[in-house]
Amino acid sequence: MKIAYVYDAVYPWVKGGVEKRIREVSVRLADRGHEVHVYGMRCWDGPAVIERDGVTLHGVAPAEALYAGGRRTVPQALRFGRSVLRPLLSSGADVVDCQNFPYFSCFAAKAASVRRGFPLVVTWHEVWGDYWYDYLGRRGAFGKAVERMAAGLTDHPVAVSPSTARALEALGVPAPVPVVPNGIDMERIASVAPAAEGSDVIFTGRLIRDKNVDVLLRALVPVREEVPDLRALIVGDGPERPALEALARDLGLAGAVTFTGFLPDHDPVIAAMKASRVFALPSTREGFGIAALEAMACGLPVVTTDHPGNAAGDLVVPGVNGYRSGLSAGELGEKILAALDQAAQMREGCLETAGEYRWEEIVRKVEEHYEGALDHRAPSSSGR
Repeated sequence: MKIAYVYDAVYPWVKGGVEKRIREVSVRLADRGHEVHVYGMRCWDGPAVIERDGVTLHGVAPAEALYAGGRRTVPQALRFGRSVLRPLLSSGADVVDCQNFPYFSCFAAKAASVRRGFPLVVTWHEVWGDYWYDYLGRRGAFGKAVERMAAGLTDHPVAVSPSTARALEALGVPAPVPVVPNGIDMERIASVAPAAEGSDVIFTGRLIRDKNVDVLLRALVPVREEVPDLRALIVGDGPERPALEALARDLGLAGAVTFTGFLPDHDPVIAAMKASRVFALPSTREGFGIAALEAMACGLPVVTTDHPGNAAGDLVVPGVNGYRSGLSAGELGEKILAALDQAAQMREGCLETAGEYRWEEIVRKVEEHYEGALDHRAPSSSGR
C-alpha cells in the first residue's frame, strides 16, 4: 500500500503523543514493505521533501508556532489545511490517514479523497465536546460545530482509546468505533540505562494549561513534608513554563524541582523515568496518555487524574500500577505519597500493563484497518 499521513507537526522536530504515534507506526509500516509518506509543516532545514528512516516527509507549509497565548492558533490550522490539499491530490496514495486535530486538514483530506477515490481514515486522539467552551468561551460553539462536522467525514474512523471511541459515538458516529491504541517499544525502553541523577517524582509533557502542572507543584509541598529531600523533575516545555517556574519559587520548591525543557531525543526521557520512582500526570486532556504507558514500561507507578477527559486514567488499575486522583493538590499529594510507598510492589503490575501495548501489535491492527477500508471501497471502484 501507498499510505499517506496528515498532521501539521512532525516528529522529532515537534515532540508529542500524536507525532510519536505517526513516527512509530510509519517506520514500522515501511519496514513491512509499504510506501509511507507524511505530510506536515516543513519543520526542518533543507529541501521540502526528505527521507527519514524509510519514510518520505513532505513539508507542505512553512513551520509556524502551534500555540499563541497557550492556545492552538486557528490561522495556522487554516493555512495548513489549505496547503495540504494540492499535495494530497497528487499523492497517488491508496489510503490517507488524517489526524483529527486541528480539523481543517481533515476537510482538505476529504476533498482529496472524493476527487481521487482513496479511502480516508481519520484517527481521533480526543474529542473535546463541551470542553470547547472552557477553551474558547462563547467562541467554543464554533469549535464544537467544526468537531461535529469532522466526525462525519469518513466511514473509517479510528479512536486511540475506549473513552475517545465513546465520545465519538456520542457525536453520532456509528458504533462500535474501532479502537487502535498507541503503543510503546518495550525492547528499546529495556535497553536504556537509568540516568545518573535520580528523582522521586517525574512529569513529562508539554507545559500547557490542561496538564495542570501547577496542581502538581502545589501537591509537592505536603509531599516534601514527608520526604524532606524530595527531588522532582519536570521534563518538557511550553507556554506555561515561566509561570510554573515562578510558582515553584514562590512555593519554596526551587531546590526540589528541576525544569529540564525538552530533552534532545527520547532516550534521555526514558533514562530520566528509569531513574525516578513515580510518574505524575495531573492532566485533564489526554487522548491516550502514551507518556504514562512509557513510565509503566520503566516500572513506574502512575498517578493521574480521575477525569472524563483524561484517557490515561483508563490505563491505571488502582493499587496495581498506580492511582487515580481528583484534581486537588491535597488528594494528588496523598496519592503520590502512596505510590512512593508502594512503588516496588507495583513494579510488576506496571510492566505487565505496558507489555499489552507493543508497537508491533498496534501496527498489525493499523494495517488491518487500512486493508478493510480498501476492501470497503472495492465494489464501488469496480462499478465505475
